[in-house]
Amino acid sequence: MQAQREWFEKDYYKALGVSKSATESEIRRAYRKLAKQHHPDANPGHDDRFKEISAAYDVLSDTEKRAAYDEARSLGPVAGGFGGAPGNGATFTFGADDLGDLFGSLFGRSSRGATRPRSGGRRGADLEAELHLSFVDALDGIITTVNVTSDATCGTCDGSGAAPGTSPIVCGRCGGRGVMADDQGLFSLSRTCPTCGGRGMRVESPCPACAGTGIERRPRQVKVRIPAGVDDGQRIRLKGRGAPGAGGAPPGDLFITVRVEPHPLFRRRGRDLLLNLPVTFAEAALGAEVAVPTLELGAVRNEGAPEGSQVVLRVPAGTRSGRTFRIKGRGVATAKGIGDLLVTVEVTVPTRLTEPERQAIEALAAASTESPRAHLARYGSPSQKGV
Repeated sequence: MQAQREWFEKDYYKALGVSKSATESEIRRAYRKLAKQHHPDANPGHDDRFKEISAAYDVLSDTEKRAAYDEARSLGPVAGGFGGAPGNGATFTFGADDLGDLFGSLFGRSSRGATRPRSGGRRGADLEAELHLSFVDALDGIITTVNVTSDATCGTCDGSGAAPGTSPIVCGRCGGRGVMADDQGLFSLSRTCPTCGGRGMRVESPCPACAGTGIERRPRQVKVRIPAGVDDGQRIRLKGRGAPGAGGAPPGDLFITVRVEPHPLFRRRGRDLLLNLPVTFAEAALGAEVAVPTLELGAVRNEGAPEGSQVVLRVPAGTRSGRTFRIKGRGVATAKGIGDLLVTVEVTVPTRLTEPERQAIEALAAASTESPRAHLARYGSPSQKGV
């Protein structure tokens, strides 16, 4: 039976969460539990995990495949290139491309036999930054800059590490490959060149600004586009805008955490905007048409101009304090849709009355025939004065 290439790369026992000595029934129970949990129909987005579980069960549930898999894992990828394997007599074979990749990684060569340079570099570090936005800018989206102080490519040597007027030279010890071959008889294993550190190049005259590292620490500005509808605390990833890599390795990423300032009138809940609207007792009792402020998102706003416009809300007679009205399409615009404006009515009580106001309220109280506390009467009369 031929060993599949992925057998040497994937631990099927770990994929199913069972031990190597697990019985067939244990493997079957583990598969059913995980398949139900990660099936794409029930959990969209779990396709890769479901495929991994199915592939593992396909091998471990078959006695012959499982034995061949265990044998291949015990021998390792190098032994898989030979015809005979001890134990159950299974034969492990690779195609020409597989052998090229396998032995190319050992010799530091590609599948066509060409020398492949080894990079001894290190990926750049990921960076963190905070961006403070106004409430409106966060909802509307904005293109701005973020100030970051970090390692950056040296501006004097342009990252080469060599002094101006000079260039790095090919390492004489490894011939520019970045690796050294250790003869182990049948195989020749490779190790990182100690002279150039795996870069394949050597700097004889180091750059005075960066001491030959090719990296210097300095402040820089990173341009970033903030999408419309970003929320407070949301993180935005800028790939490749972090610290530069060493020895030709790729740079890291920049993660920006957005901090949104509160608005004096509006609050946010998902795609909806929330607003408390004060109304007078007369407006709530008799009904009224009240102007409600809104945010005109996406519109061009001149400095000093109002942020939004107004719409008219019809408050019906007898509206109680705390009732919420929904104004469609006046919320936050995101990729998933546009939210609404939720207006909650708050009936205000005057703290200072003019004499005409006092007389009007006293007349209303005298004319009232129904008490709002009438439903409490069935609980009996008060036995003592309240404190």
